[in-house]
Amino acid sequence: MKKVINSSRVPKARRTRAPGASSEASGESIQPLLFEVGWEVCNPVGGIYTVLRSKAPSMIARWDQRYCLIGPYNAAAAEVEFEPVAPIGIMSDTLGRLQAKGIKAHYGHWLVTGRPHVVLLDYLSVFDHLAEVKYQLWSDHGIELPSDDELLNNVVAFAQACKILLSVLARSEKPARPIIAHFHEWMAGAAIPLLRHDNWPGSIVFTTHATLLGRYLAMNDDQFYDHLPFYNDADQATQYRVESQHRLERAATHGAQVFTTVSDVTADECRYLLGRRPDMLLPNGLNIQRFSAIHEFQNLHRQNKNKIHEFTIGHFFSSYNFELDNTLYFFTSGRFEYRNKGMDLTIDALAKLNHRLRQEKLGVTVVAFIITKQPVHSIDIRALQSRAMLDEFRTIADAMAEQVGEQIFQAAAEGHVPELDSLVEDYWRLRLRRAIQTWRRSEPPGIVSHDLVDDQSDPVLNQLRACRLWNQEDDPVKVVYHPDFINPSNPLFGMEYDQFVRGCHVGIFPSYYEPWGYTPQESIALGVPAITSDLSGFGSYLKQLLPDHEEMGLYVMRRRNHGFTEVAEQLADRLIQFCRLNRRQRIALRNRVETFSEHFDWHNLALRYHEAHELALDRIKVDQH
Repeated sequence: MKKVINSSRVPKARRTRAPGASSEASGESIQPLLFEVGWEVCNPVGGIYTVLRSKAPSMIARWDQRYCLIGPYNAAAAEVEFEPVAPIGIMSDTLGRLQAKGIKAHYGHWLVTGRPHVVLLDYLSVFDHLAEVKYQLWSDHGIELPSDDELLNNVVAFAQACKILLSVLARSEKPARPIIAHFHEWMAGAAIPLLRHDNWPGSIVFTTHATLLGRYLAMNDDQFYDHLPFYNDADQATQYRVESQHRLERAATHGAQVFTTVSDVTADECRYLLGRRPDMLLPNGLNIQRFSAIHEFQNLHRQNKNKIHEFTIGHFFSSYNFELDNTLYFFTSGRFEYRNKGMDLTIDALAKLNHRLRQEKLGVTVVAFIITKQPVHSIDIRALQSRAMLDEFRTIADAMAEQVGEQIFQAAAEGHVPELDSLVEDYWRLRLRRAIQTWRRSEPPGIVSHDLVDDQSDPVLNQLRACRLWNQEDDPVKVVYHPDFINPSNPLFGMEYDQFVRGCHVGIFPSYYEPWGYTPQESIALGVPAITSDLSGFGSYLKQLLPDHEEMGLYVMRRRNHGFTEVAEQLADRLIQFCRLNRRQRIALRNRVETFSEHFDWHNLALRYHEAHELALDRIKVDQH
C-alpha cells in the first residue's frame, strides 16, 4: 500500500468561488486547478463513466471549487445527466473566448453526488478544421487517420476542442496558476500530443484503464499472458486494424508527465504494448455510501430475494416445483465478452456443480443467472405468458382473500364458524381451475429468457447445450441465460440491477482478461460474496490487500499459469463449498463481506489519485526549471 500523502500539499479553497476565480483578488496564495477529461463524462457508455461519477465526491472533498470535468456534448445524455448554469470568473472569460473561436461549450453541473462542475464541448463545431488537425497529427506525430471512421473523427475533433480550451485557460489568468489535466483512456488522451506539441504549460496525467490492443489480443490468443513480452505492437495493431487508435494511445502514454493505470495486470500490458511502465497504479473504487444499508442489508437481501423468487416461480413452476427455501441464486454479469469475462469457465463449473450436487444430495437447488447484452428480437413468448399467468393467479388470490375474509368476519360476528369450502363463488373456482390448466406444461423450462437474433451460433447458448444444462427436473443446477440488462422496466424482474444483486447469494466473475473489474466490487459493496480471478486487476489487488480474503467471502480463482480444466474444478469446488453452508453461516458471511467493502471506498482509494496529482505538480516545477 502506498503511504498516505500530506493533505496540506494541495490546500482546499473556500467554497465561495467558481472554478478558477481569481486568487489574487481574494488574497489567497495561488492554488492549482484540476481538470479531469473523459469521453464518458456525462456520457454513460462504459466503465469509466462509473469511475468518474463515483469518484467525484472524493475529488471535490480535496479540490473543492478548483475541480472541473471536461467531456463531449451528447444532447440526449446531457438532458438526463447535466444541469446548465451561467459561468463566472475565469470560466466565463475562457468559454467566451472559445465561443469567439467558433467552439460551442456547455457549462454546468453533472447531476451526480457532489454535483461537480463540468464543461461539455460540442466537438461537431470543430469539424470544419478536422482535416487540418489530422494533418498536424500526421506531420508532427506520425499518426495517420482515415477519413471515413466516425468514431476517430469525433475523437480527434474533441481532442482539438480540449486543446483549445486548456490553452485558452492557461493564458486567461495572471499570474498563471498551476493547472493539471488528467485524461482517461485514448479517446480523451488524443488531446495530449496536441498539447505537448504546443508546449502547454500545465502538467498532464494520463490513465489507461485497459490497453486497446490488449483487449483484442486477449480475445484471440489462448496464451495471451505467456506471449505478452514477445508481441510486436505495431504489427498486431495492423493485424487487428487499429493502427490509428493504438498510435494515439501510445502518443498519449509517452506525452504525459505522469502515466498511470489501474492494476499491476494492466501495467504489464502497458510495458510491452505501449512501451512505458506506469509511474503508479490508481485502483478503482466505489462510493460505498451509495450502496450502504447499515443494518438493513440483510432485510434488503430477503426482500429482493423474494422478488427473484417470483421470477423463479414464473419460469420453472409451470413445469415442476422445488423448495424455494432451499434455493440459492448465483449470477454472472457484464459485457458480452464470452471468454474474457470467464463466461465459458462459469458454465463449465456449473455443469460440474450439477453433477456433484446430484451425487451429494444436499437438497439444494441452484438457479444460476447469466446476465449480459446480446441482440434479441424480443422476450421469449413463454416467459411472457408465464409472467402473465402469475399476475392472473395474484388477481384470483386477492379476490378470493377479500371475499372469504369478509364472509368469515360476518360469520364470526354472528357467533358461528362458517364452512370454509362454501365461501368462494363458483366463478372464482372455475377461473382458478382454468388458470392452472393453462399454466401447466409438460416440457422443461427454457434456458434462455429471450428470442436471440442468432441462437444457432451464440457461444453461451451452445455451451449450455453442450454441457447438458437443460433445466431438467432432476438437475440441481438450473440456468437462466438473460441476454439483456436488468432494469425496472424489464417485465420479467421489474427491479434495479442493484436490487437483483442484493437478492442473490454469490456473484461469479472468473475473468480471463479484466484490467480492473467493477462487477465483483459492486457485488461486495452490496454485501454479496463474490468470486473473481487473479487475471483481473481487482483480483490481483485483492490478493495483495488481504491475504485472508477467502474468510471475508472474497474468492480469487488462480487462473494465471493454470489450465482451463483445472480452474473449472477450482471454481466448482468453491461453489459446492458454498452450497454446503447453512443459512446462519451464509448470513455471517454476508456480514463479513459488507464490513470489508469499506476498503474499496473512494475515501481510501482516492488517495492514490491525490498522490498522482502531487507528482504532476512536482513535474511542472521540474519542467519550469
